[in-house]
Amino acid sequence: MSKTNPGHYFENFQLGQVLTHATPRTVTAGDVALYNAFYGPRFALPSSDEFARSCGLPASPVDPLVAFHMVFGKTVPDISLNAVANLGYAEGLFLKAVYPGDTLTATSEVIGLKQNSNGKTGVVYVRTTGENQHGETVLRYVRWVMVRKRNPDAAAPEASVPDLAEAVAARDLVLPQGLDFSKYDFALAGAPHAFEDYEIGEKIDHVDGMVVEEAEHQMATRLYQNTAKVHFNQYERAKDPTGRRLVYGGVVISTAKALSFNGLQNAGMILAINGGRHVNPYFAGATVFAWSEVLDKADLGKGVGALRLRLVATKDRLCASFPDKDEAGVYPPEVILDFDYWAAVPKRG
Repeated sequence: MSKTNPGHYFENFQLGQVLTHATPRTVTAGDVALYNAFYGPRFALPSSDEFARSCGLPASPVDPLVAFHMVFGKTVPDISLNAVANLGYAEGLFLKAVYPGDTLTATSEVIGLKQNSNGKTGVVYVRTTGENQHGETVLRYVRWVMVRKRNPDAAAPEASVPDLAEAVAARDLVLPQGLDFSKYDFALAGAPHAFEDYEIGEKIDHVDGMVVEEAEHQMATRLYQNTAKVHFNQYERAKDPTGRRLVYGGVVISTAKALSFNGLQNAGMILAINGGRHVNPYFAGATVFAWSEVLDKADLGKGVGALRLRLVATKDRLCASFPDKDEAGVYPPEVILDFDYWAAVPKRG
């Protein structure tokens, strides 16, 4: 019997299957420092203990995307080791703040399966739950990923595609325990823009650009213990027409989110992931730009509002023209991410 794990192929998944993912991960201050080094986020709440305390928290929480990447990485050996690409996200909720010292574990349930028409791959839908050392759920989300078949002749499971919500309802958003923006210091946060200053339909060009280098994206992905072959195995990638290692989509999300500081300085804390697509591949060396659109707003009380934001990232293309999909839903090749999320933002008085 082999002691090694070749990963699951599409034909190995079963509807309702529950996977307990290996290797609990304690989040440390070192993880936070490396995250900041890779992406350069400047949002005040996850940057300063004193600022966080002034907002009612015991200390600075880790950026919610750190927790997301850590939990996501746990799932890769069981779900997407043999993936062609991660396709999208939905119904993501951050339910409890994570602080350095917390230990995260993850489980996933297979909630959908659909073989592709080529018979060589299929799409696997999973709902993943991340818990802390106390057994409390800190986040959960749905993702779907295209996975290779090991045996193209293997029988296809009956197609079952889950019915997923278009967005997380504002009433289901959960604020970190104690969070209170009634004494929010806009000057220290970097901009005066409050909940009241954003209008539905408004688009914001974040202006700045950032290149992700080959070594950076591989170090970041290893930090999250993500072992997907498409990110690391050049021997495997040589068989692909591009011949290049694909950058983990989470690197693109975090890079674009960090760039969004310029214009959304006070909207750093993600509360929910409504949806997201990696619409075109991204390879190291291209400059990432980003723009955002305000889709909705909600008053959450305690001086806190929520903005529903659509974050679009491009490669080697400035965003002043707000490049977007056409009427047929086709994106220009420079667009690499379309990410829909809720973020907490302070109200004014």
